Amino acid sequence: MTAPEDRPSARSSSPPRTVLVTGGAGFIGSHVADAFVAAGDRVAVLDDLSSGRRENVPAAAELHELDVRSAAAAHLVGELRPDLLVLLAAQMDVRRSVADPCFDADVNLVGMLSLLQAAQKTGVRRVLFASTGGAIYGDQEVYPAPEEHPLRPLSPYGVSKLAGERYLYYFHRQFGLDATCLRYANVYGERQNPHGEAGVVAIFLERLLAGTPVTIHGDGLQTRDYLHVSDVVRANLAAAAQEPGGFRVYNVGTGVETSVVELYRLLAAALGSDLEAVHGPAKPGEQRRSSVDARRARCELELGEPLSLAQGLQRTADWFAERRRQRDAETVGRTGG
Repeated sequence: MTAPEDRPSARSSSPPRTVLVTGGAGFIGSHVADAFVAAGDRVAVLDDLSSGRRENVPAAAELHELDVRSAAAAHLVGELRPDLLVLLAAQMDVRRSVADPCFDADVNLVGMLSLLQAAQKTGVRRVLFASTGGAIYGDQEVYPAPEEHPLRPLSPYGVSKLAGERYLYYFHRQFGLDATCLRYANVYGERQNPHGEAGVVAIFLERLLAGTPVTIHGDGLQTRDYLHVSDVVRANLAAAAQEPGGFRVYNVGTGVETSVVELYRLLAAALGSDLEAVHGPAKPGEQRRSSVDARRARCELELGEPLSLAQGLQRTADWFAERRRQRDAETVGRTGG
């Protein structure tokens, strides 16, 4: 199967645009920023670096170290007047949203609304919004869930993303904003932060590489739809290449459920580790199953089949292993070996 990054871009012959990516120093955002730079666009990144990393930002992109809630961030939208505003900055930790729903809403809704108001006032016409397929549906009635599935989020994070979609629909109807909401499944891949963003793939890999026991909460049979970040990038590029003038919602996932136990087995195999996982208490209220039906996106955005889980996990494991080798070499160099 052809790797996603080897497939031709949907707009290789189109004129360059100005693209503003919020959260563009983070895991997903930096990959998306990379892709727009590679497509020949002028890319600006807005990120407060609270969880993102400066080194993730493409060298050809402009970095504006700002909080999305700040007046300076809204001013930047008016100053740049981007052809495309990509909203990826977010408080994305479900557990933190439960502990502090006010903070979650402040970042995910107040910050977003400030930028949307600035966009509306200065003539910005197109927005891509990073929504969630893993949290917006809640306890599903069918697996995988299509876009028409009832929306019953079980966390403040899911609620804030649903509200974000509703606000975008309002701006579309009231002001003609062209908006596409991409409901991501559980995204993993290179550059994922095993600390701030709490991605289970990154957490497991860091512990396996350190030889530290991995704890699986509960029986480990809870399932998620794991999607490699390269497929998120392809969805963003394809959505940005669509004809303007609509409000669209797409699931972006694989439709395949994988248990935590199976995920751990695949990751250990990718690293050649025989370290056994241990089981701890289940997380209270954790969603048992989650997967999204992405056939609409694959058809309308012409995405093709996603990268297989085995391929994606191997690529991710190789990246984490190489990063650890580099860190170890730097440590030896500083200490004199």
